Amino acid sequence: MTVFFSVVRAEWTKARTVRSTWWSLAVATVLCVGIAVLLGLQMADSYDRMVGSSAQLAFYPLLIGQIALVVFGVLLVSTEYTTGTIRASLAAVPRRGVFLAAKALTAAGIAGVLAVVVSFGAFLATQWGLGEHGTTLAEPGVLRAVLGACAYLTMMCVFVMGVATVLRSTALSLGIMIPVLFLNSQGLASLPAIRPVTQYLPDQAGAVMMHIGEPGRTILGHSDFGPGGAFLIMVAWVAAALAGAYVSVRRRDA
Repeated sequence: MTVFFSVVRAEWTKARTVRSTWWSLAVATVLCVGIAVLLGLQMADSYDRMVGSSAQLAFYPLLIGQIALVVFGVLLVSTEYTTGTIRASLAAVPRRGVFLAAKALTAAGIAGVLAVVVSFGAFLATQWGLGEHGTTLAEPGVLRAVLGACAYLTMMCVFVMGVATVLRSTALSLGIMIPVLFLNSQGLASLPAIRPVTQYLPDQAGAVMMHIGEPGRTILGHSDFGPGGAFLIMVAWVAAALAGAYVSVRRRDA
């Protein structure tokens, strides 16, 4: 365990000393909270025509702000392959499982802190913007949905970190992940014939985890499962990505 925590400290040092870490986290915070304020202020003037509850409105900014968090998860791994420093990392930690676990724990820790800040921040900012139409965390289902957002954003970051470990390229990782997660799944979700499959994609599961109100409906469409099922789906995606990452670092040298 002493060796593992030493590796975790090394990964934390690498993460915090890279400028892209702070830029991506800052952008995620500004996007989520900033859009939440603007959305709340805009919808306050047209509240009677708003679709959905004032609480649900707070989660739309997270769907946009998470892009910056995805970038962070990719850069956490791909930067080492791009610069060649991965050779030194693997030489210092020859046990690939320990290396990958430490990097995943570091990603989850940083993303988890940010997820709490942006999830609660976006909710409170939206309600502030809505003024008298806003709600509170005490409303039924609201706190659960906010915590679901925290869990989803954290797991999404670890998931893309695993994918980036397999692909070993910043451009390739972002070129695949962003369209798949934010364009194809939402666009394909509108096609009834394949909706039974697309609902299991990560961002769709995340929408269910952040949903408040009527079961079977989310901010991205319909689903056949609830928040608990969505959480398990995300766990499965993360596990699959980390398994692929482990096979990749085990079989291929830097």
